[in-house]
Amino acid sequence: MTPRRGRITWTGDAVLRAERAGAARGLLAAAEYVLQRSRELVPIEEGTLERSGVASVDEEQLTAAVSYDTPYAAKVHEDMTARHDAGRSAKYLEQPLVTEAGTVEQIIAAAVRRALR
Repeated sequence: MTPRRGRITWTGDAVLRAERAGAARGLLAAAEYVLQRSRELVPIEEGTLERSGVASVDEEQLTAAVSYDTPYAAKVHEDMTARHDAGRSAKYLEQPLVTEAGTVEQIIAAAVRRALR
């Protein structure tokens, strides 16, 4: 039996780049999803705290962040004794991050899958 010869083209580097790009897109989409869910809980007096929320991604480190940028954001987030309007609460960022963890994973995984098609 004669051995068969063939050619293989290595595309591993392109696959890794696509995977990384998909992961970055997924992280941003997931962070925006958490931001949207947290805005549903953030206490509102004038809306300044809610409007200060932002989602961001560090594509180099493949990390995402959701943050609120007011001098009192951390205090409002941590003060479990404060009274808020119905449906609004402290831990406005922590709650959706924990309760939506499965959805966050699905969003990131879907973006990676799309990138690898």
